[in-house]
Amino acid sequence: MNSEEARDRLEAEQRRVEGLIQTVRAEIGDEPENEQLAEPAYDQHPADMGTETFEREKDLSILEQLEAELAEIQAALQRVEDGTYGIDEVTGDPIAPERLDAVPTARTNIDTQTRGAH
Repeated sequence: MNSEEARDRLEAEQRRVEGLIQTVRAEIGDEPENEQLAEPAYDQHPADMGTETFEREKDLSILEQLEAELAEIQAALQRVEDGTYGIDEVTGDPIAPERLDAVPTARTNIDTQTRGAH
């Protein structure tokens, strides 16, 4: 994959993740959690409030994961700009094209990750 193809793929992925982030933020809403849960509390069963709290925490967790994914995509785009995309950050060797096809934001080869884990 050449740098232009990598940029196009990463930019498409960036748009997709940004759209997901907007969707999750819209579902969460702009109101602080206390305002959302406190208003109807007088007529809600405690289990319902627990479900709402769980759902909100789940959405916040998803949002956090998406924002981390977006940061990785932006870092990969910066590597494309810097001319270092596709180069293992630890060894300096080229990253296998198959790895970049599977994980376009990869910073290292699989075997580099495995060596670091031992």
